Amino acid sequence: MHGKLKSKGLPLTLLHVCVRSSHATRGRLLGGGVDMAAAIGRSGLTARKREGDGASPRGEFRILGGFYRPDRFRVKPRSGVPLLPLRQDDGWCDDPADRNYNRVVAHPYPASHEAMWRDDHVYDIVLVLDFNIRPRIRGGGSAIFFHLARPDYRPTAGCLALSRADMLKLLPRLSTRTVVAFG
Repeated sequence: MHGKLKSKGLPLTLLHVCVRSSHATRGRLLGGGVDMAAAIGRSGLTARKREGDGASPRGEFRILGGFYRPDRFRVKPRSGVPLLPLRQDDGWCDDPADRNYNRVVAHPYPASHEAMWRDDHVYDIVLVLDFNIRPRIRGGGSAIFFHLARPDYRPTAGCLALSRADMLKLLPRLSTRTVVAFG
């Protein structure tokens, strides 16, 4: 079932990620006429985010921009945030000891990193939230992405995820002023 989106033309400034408890991994994305099913981190919500803990961080985070898979969209998705085409060699460094920690890198890359070009479709659209970007706290958790959910809304590694249909409905109403509040 797809989420509801009312007031189609109005830009969104604040979205809330609501879950039943700090250990819940499924919830709702709510705000400005939006009511959509969402998945969060496998460890629920935390106020003390650490690299690899699988939790989604409590707090408010702006959407900085994102990426899309050009081979999976005939045309660039309509979006109120800047979207860049992913390249097959794009990765995201998750090694706290590396100088490019929590940054885009090209692979092969010598330090630990996550491949952004994935077969499972979850990064067909991926937005970057401003968690631990500036300043970066080494070991404080690499990227919190806002991406596509698996069909069963399986928990993420700490990110926020929506269905593809809901993401495509929501994208035009998002901007770099949109804040996503967890908890």
